[in-house]
Amino acid sequence: MPLRPRSSFMISVATWNINSVRLRLPLVEKYLAEHAPDILCLQEIKCEESKFPAEALAAMGYAHQAVHGQKGYHGVATISRIPIREVTRHDWQANGEARHVGVEVVGKDMFVDNVYVPAGGDVPDREVNKKFGQKLDFLARMTDWAGALDKQTLIVGDFNIAPLESDVWGHKQLLKVVSHTPLEVETLKRFQDAHGWVDLGRKHILHPERYFSWWSYRSPDWRKNDRGRRLDHMWASADLAAKSARHDLLEDARDWEKPSDHIPLITEFDI
Repeated sequence: MPLRPRSSFMISVATWNINSVRLRLPLVEKYLAEHAPDILCLQEIKCEESKFPAEALAAMGYAHQAVHGQKGYHGVATISRIPIREVTRHDWQANGEARHVGVEVVGKDMFVDNVYVPAGGDVPDREVNKKFGQKLDFLARMTDWAGALDKQTLIVGDFNIAPLESDVWGHKQLLKVVSHTPLEVETLKRFQDAHGWVDLGRKHILHPERYFSWWSYRSPDWRKNDRGRRLDHMWASADLAAKSARHDLLEDARDWEKPSDHIPLITEFDI
């Protein structure tokens, strides 16, 4: 998304599963330098809070930070060049894993929740795959939370579900593959309905237009094969969604040196 002049009431929020923030700090710095979102939400930072590159990011103007990390796995971080205040850390996994952090954008009547939903393993059956059951239960706890929300909220992150047919490279081929199964799609729809979330990606990039945010490392030529999925999302309360001015994604980031398998998304709000 090219930079353009913005009024003081415009706020841009980006989300990116970075797949190790320390390993890919140069990519984060490149993205911040070239696209300058006001707020960047990172998932899968894979480090404890004490190891998070806070000083390097503060030196780039992102001094406001809310980091919920753990050693070697998972973890989320929200960094900002405008004032934010951490308000919540929900344990929707119910086992202490660092998969959520929520912040308030100070003075803007806007809350941003950053989440990393479990991938769910390989077999879409909770009876034989504990991880799949944990994913469904995680979403159920998120749904309970969403049903009680009474404030303008943006929830972003790696949902690990591609709900629409145009969100995957092959709908029929992936119906039994974790991330696109009917059960996961139905479970995510219950979460959406609990708060009336608006899917900002599909507000601005209309179905059935192709829209992917993840390509496997296993593909030798991700562009040629283009076997992507839309696993990353930005959803907003209805009133906040009405203020979204534009939404974009940066597929070129998948070509950067030692890239994440996910790409960044960004939405700009006129609030």
